[in-house]
Amino acid sequence: MAGDDKASAAGDEEVIAEVLKGNVDTFAVLLVRYKSHVGGVVAAHVPPDQVEEVSQTTFVKAFQSLNSFAGRGSFKSWLTSIALKASYDFWRQRYRRQEISLADLSDRQEEWLNAAVSNRSEKAFYRLASRNEATEVLEWALSRLSAEDRMVITMIHLDDHSIKETAKLLGWTIANVKIRSFRARKKMRELIGRLLDR
Repeated sequence: MAGDDKASAAGDEEVIAEVLKGNVDTFAVLLVRYKSHVGGVVAAHVPPDQVEEVSQTTFVKAFQSLNSFAGRGSFKSWLTSIALKASYDFWRQRYRRQEISLADLSDRQEEWLNAAVSNRSEKAFYRLASRNEATEVLEWALSRLSAEDRMVITMIHLDDHSIKETAKLLGWTIANVKIRSFRARKKMRELIGRLLDR
């Protein structure tokens, strides 16, 4: 794997083997190969202006822990898990609880919020999140949650990952994901309910 063309044509495991042998520059092949994928994963979980930074963090962490990649699954899946954990770490580090009043929501957002809460179907609530007002209100509510709760809600209800997939990607137990998901949904309902009672 002496030349750039040969490295670029090699499979992920071959490239990883070269990196682990000391040819660290070969890691650039994986960076180019998976830059868009990692960017897409990260973009679904952090603000747009933070995507590049969290994506870079993902690749740094992947490089630093490359010797722990066992090859039992695909490198892409392993890298996806690191990207999700980097996104989670972003919210954990940035998380700040803020007191927000209903007045901070626009009229359209408040109108949507009232309609969503009056509809007791939780699935309908998340389905409505595709509308602009819903997305903004949902983002507002998610920003009031802890980093753990935010990741679980996003992955299960917005990204449509199963509980088992979420547990695997975050490195948590299935029981932890179930409990966290239940508590996070309850917190969101309480948060929105308190806003409407004001």
